[in-house]
Amino acid sequence: MIDIPEELIATQTMFNGAAGRAFTDALPELAARYVREWGLRVDGPPMYGMCALVLPVVRDGSPGEDALGEGVPGGGVPGEGVPAGLPAALKLQLLDEESAGEALALRVWGEAGAGTVALLDHDPVTGAMLLERLDENRPLSALPDVHEAVGVLAQALARLVAVPAPRGLRTLADMAARMLAEAPRALPLLADDQERRLVADCAAALREVAGEPGDRLLHWDLHYDNVLAGRPGTERAHEWVALDPKPLAGDPGFELFPALDNRFDAADVLWRFDALSEALGPGYDRERARAWTLGRVLQNVLWRSRSGAHTLAPDHAEIARRLLGR
Repeated sequence: MIDIPEELIATQTMFNGAAGRAFTDALPELAARYVREWGLRVDGPPMYGMCALVLPVVRDGSPGEDALGEGVPGGGVPGEGVPAGLPAALKLQLLDEESAGEALALRVWGEAGAGTVALLDHDPVTGAMLLERLDENRPLSALPDVHEAVGVLAQALARLVAVPAPRGLRTLADMAARMLAEAPRALPLLADDQERRLVADCAAALREVAGEPGDRLLHWDLHYDNVLAGRPGTERAHEWVALDPKPLAGDPGFELFPALDNRFDAADVLWRFDALSEALGPGYDRERARAWTLGRVLQNVLWRSRSGAHTLAPDHAEIARRLLGR
């Protein structure tokens, strides 16, 4: 029996309502199914974020005959290509628009050597994934020198966005169109005149670039806790590895915002923005990165307005002001 963390139940219920609660209610049975079918043994306490339950596991037997996954790249029985005794991570999450493309993105990045967590197995019906186990005790967020952490993130960003997006992912073009259509409804709901003008300028900046949404494979949630060190004793022990993408196809400039907002420091916003935008290459237009980052501010405003908030998050307002030179 797997104990489901109360915090995961609370966040899933808050953000996904009845569907989220049904997902968490089904997690013990779902975990038991993949432990059996993929020949696994749980060897540590569960880990979780807002969206997923992750179980540290070891391949400890033969996969069950009723396995339903699609198997490791190259075909075969699910779990068959995973050596016995190999530590791994079983990730279970609610399949939705954001998570549906995760396995595809990890496979494409893996083939390109882009520095992401290895996908060992996947069931496309439920979205369950068997992943390479990394060192959960060494997230990039634990680096005390924030500038060093930004440098690592910039290198990861450059590797990720060098890869063209495969077909079948959600697109930034659609996302930007929805945001621009929703902005006129949300703007009047903001209580402060200055914030309304700020968000209007974010929407105007997004409108300038929305016609060229890009075709790179984006992570969308590249922040310091979504980069872990490789597991000690493995060939990746000294690498920083990106994980937990919410992939989409689009412009690399849309990737910068999480690194500005996480470990927030108002005085550091422009330095971080410059370091990250430079990582996109000498041919990338810094103004495009600025416009797409302001688009991320707008996106967060729209999310907050749907939940009844009538103000900007202070950090987001400060990021917008600094990028707009105010």
